[in-house]
Parts: sequence; C-alpha cells; structure tokens
Amino acid sequence: MADRDRDEAGRARNARPRDASGRPLPRRATGVTRPDEEEDLTPDEAFARAQALLDDDRPFDAHDVLEGRWKAAPEEEKLLWKGLAQLAVGLTHEQRGNARGASALLRRGAATVSEAPDAAARYGVDPTALSGWATAREASGPSAPGLVLRT
Repeated sequence: MADRDRDEAGRARNARPRDASGRPLPRRATGVTRPDEEEDLTPDEAFARAQALLDDDRPFDAHDVLEGRWKAAPEEEKLLWKGLAQLAVGLTHEQRGNARGASALLRRGAATVSEAPDAAARYGVDPTALSGWATAREASGPSAPGLVLRT
C-alpha cells in the first residue's frame, strides 16, 4: 500500500492534482494551482481572494479560502464565513452537476449568513441580496449571475 500524503502535523492530505472543480486528476496530470488552506488572510484579503476565484469559475478553491477565514475568525464572525463557504460549496455542487446538493447548500449558506447580521454589516455583505441571489441561482442554475460576496 502506498504511503498516504500527510502534513507536518500528521493530518491526511491529498497531493493529487485537481481540476478547477476540485476533482482529483491522475497523479501525473497537471491540475490548477490551489490556494494555501492554512494561509492567514485578513478578512479583506479573504474576500478579495475568494471573489477572484469565484469570478474565475473556481468555487471549490473559493470555498477553501472562505473556510480558512471561518476557522480563524472570532466567534461573532464564524457564521458569516461559514455561510459564505457554504455558498461556494453550493456552486461547486452545481459545477459538478449535482443540482440537489447545489440547491441545499445555496439555501443553507444564505440562511447561515443571515444569522450573522452584525458581522455581515461590518464587511458590507448584504444577507437579503445573497438570499435573493441564492433563490435565483437555484431556479436558473449557471445561467443566473455569479456570486458577489459583498457590495
């Protein structure tokens, strides 16, 4: 059996290259450059990086950036970052052809963001607009406008 990829702390990692949707590719294939999940980004840096990835049709990687911020955020901001990460996962499911999973995560992500109104306001995130976007995206799929994290 081949050795598993592990980080310095012994946690399992998968070093296989990935496509833009996060699907593993054969070991010798060339995949997309992935963001560093452990990078310590400020909130503004996380928003900018995640938005750039979303604009580049890479929601899987945007999720990693948002999840990293979620893990590092103060308690009063965790629901905001969790909800934004869920929206990116919803887009990943959509990109992979899983309409049911996409629908569930888009609804859940918008609802989670709405549970953090103070944090959302602090960063210029409009929970009502995200909820409307999620509903439209669920109804129209990829033909609907892309996700804009904040106004």
